[in-house]
Amino acid sequence: MTKPNVVTSTEHDALLVTAKALKLHGLVENWDALNDADFDLLKNWLGWEAHTRQCRGLTRRLAQAKLGKFKPMVDFDWAWPKQCDKGAISDLMQVEFIAEATNVILMGPNGIGKTMVAQNITYAAVMQGHTGLFVTASQMLNDLAAQESDNALRRRLKYYAQPQLLVIDEVGYLSYGTRHADLLFEVISRRYEVKATIVTTNKPFAEWNAVFPNAACVTSLVDRLVHHSEIIVLEGDSYRAKEAKAKAASTQRRRKQAKVKT
Repeated sequence: MTKPNVVTSTEHDALLVTAKALKLHGLVENWDALNDADFDLLKNWLGWEAHTRQCRGLTRRLAQAKLGKFKPMVDFDWAWPKQCDKGAISDLMQVEFIAEATNVILMGPNGIGKTMVAQNITYAAVMQGHTGLFVTASQMLNDLAAQESDNALRRRLKYYAQPQLLVIDEVGYLSYGTRHADLLFEVISRRYEVKATIVTTNKPFAEWNAVFPNAACVTSLVDRLVHHSEIIVLEGDSYRAKEAKAKAASTQRRRKQAKVKT
């Protein structure tokens, strides 16, 4: 008959910490009743349970982040933008800014890769155990504005204030009324110095008055965003336009080759 392995006091303490972390209250309360044979099996059981919960948690956080389909950073063409701080973006991928509740502003013209960078940072954050949410400015603001009661609005504001990392994509692509500006200000204020927020925009802050015309809160909104923030400016032509031109040229070449063969 195989004898159980002797569990050292260090392993014993580590198993107890794991059991408490997994909130196995009944097991913890009866911990002193366990013998060496129990601990020998318990090492596997707790390992399986911790791994399963970790996988379920990751799956849940990825679903909650609402990232959708996106290209990995390995496909990012660093040579295409005329201005792009690769080192700063690489540092952001380590997601240390989340613990410091630092905001990140990705600013640049359409099609330069701001959204792709933001999605990859969010994915890295989720993979490292953080909660995240990726949403366009229009989706979030229209959602908040559509709430018909104060209680419903409070619940939705809490929804956007809660994630450890919130990404608000495409600020500046559309113009909004005062109500929408106030709602964005409310979200940013709730997260200010508490949670990290990433904003992508195609407009410099000096032009945000045109995005939210007649809104009195724009100056305060920008002030809260840029305080404790890192601003990364990307400049260059649209990469999407480049891809579209390349695809069109390839299609034209295939058609010419087909005509020659016929």
